[in-house]
Amino acid sequence: MKYRRLGRTGMRVSVVGIGTWQFGGEWGKDFEQHEVDAMFRRGAELGINLIDTAECYGDHTSEAFIGRAIEGQRDQWIVATKIGHKFHAPFKRTDERSADDAVKQLEDSLRALRTDHVDLLQYHSVRDSEFDDAALRSAMIRLKKQGKVRHLGASISKNDNTHQVENAPASEVEAIQVVYNRLDRAPEEKVLPLCEQLDLGVLGRVPLASGLLSGKYKPGHAFGEGDVRKVWGNREEQDRKLREVEEIERNEVPAGTPVARWALAWVLRHAAVSCVIPGCKNVKQVEQNAAAADLVAGGHGQDRDLAGGVGEAARG
Repeated sequence: MKYRRLGRTGMRVSVVGIGTWQFGGEWGKDFEQHEVDAMFRRGAELGINLIDTAECYGDHTSEAFIGRAIEGQRDQWIVATKIGHKFHAPFKRTDERSADDAVKQLEDSLRALRTDHVDLLQYHSVRDSEFDDAALRSAMIRLKKQGKVRHLGASISKNDNTHQVENAPASEVEAIQVVYNRLDRAPEEKVLPLCEQLDLGVLGRVPLASGLLSGKYKPGHAFGEGDVRKVWGNREEQDRKLREVEEIERNEVPAGTPVARWALAWVLRHAAVSCVIPGCKNVKQVEQNAAAADLVAGGHGQDRDLAGGVGEAARG
């Protein structure tokens, strides 16, 4: 595993983390605790130290799986979660983004995660007017002063949103989460250069384009019931992207290299990106994701060859 500094937070994060939306039950599979335990156990063995979750991946369901899985090893993990949505049922949620909402959501998250603090609390796809709201900002900063949150971040909804990036320092936001992958390069134009300029850490979400860059799917594939990709449901656009993936695999992916491993490393080639956060449904996928670190050049300005550098080293 390799590690990079998460911007001005100073935390050293594994270049590959674990994304956990799937544990909330909207990706075509219901998980059992032993499955989640095995994935985090293997992730730790491979040097992964960052977990990204959210309040609305189920009704704190993902967080509860995580809390039980890492109980007793909390200091080995950098835990990032979010505030801003309320889960009601699969594919049904509402926006809850007042100062009081933020406090309640964090308290619920802490209970689910079985911890007294999170390492990164992120605004979750909030509107610019909400990001600028003085009461919400004060509440977020107060949670940090209370020690319940170590650092603040923003998971931006539109990956060309420069307003929240430009105003991050004024809100004490130190890390940006953004959709970035080989099929969606919009952040390269403005967002990523701004993050570099302001020394903001970057978590690259959806690095496998919701699985389209996994190498598993071909044009014409139909996702099953209970899978959020079916709910999104534009088959014509999906097939266009899958045809593009076939072209990428033919022309860009080195022979013998799994396309998913290449796609994760492709995101990490950008100097602004600290960590990619692909999801996983089993131990094998954790292993495949972690292997992307082998394709990341050791000479990258942010890379650190910190084998075993988890735990206290990761705390910054």
